[in-house]
Amino acid sequence: MAFTLYSLLQASLLIVNAVAVLHEERFLRHVGWGSDQGIGGFGEEPGIKAQLTNLIRSIRTVMRGKGTIFSIVIIIMIIITI
Repeated sequence: MAFTLYSLLQASLLIVNAVAVLHEERFLRHVGWGSDQGIGGFGEEPGIKAQLTNLIRSIRTVMRGKGTIFSIVIIIMIIITI
């Protein structure tokens, strides 16, 4: 398999889907990455952990419907090319 733009698109879609399905109550809170873990004071820079939890929450919010559509399109393209 050659490294193409299409394979890069597939890999990035798989990673985004993996992040989008992480459930905060079942997985993230047990690891210590819950939403209440990264609360800082006013004027403080958020740490890496808080930034990553915000990124995960943002990906889950944005890709809830769009990720399904992108995945269906990629699956149809794979089926057509086989």
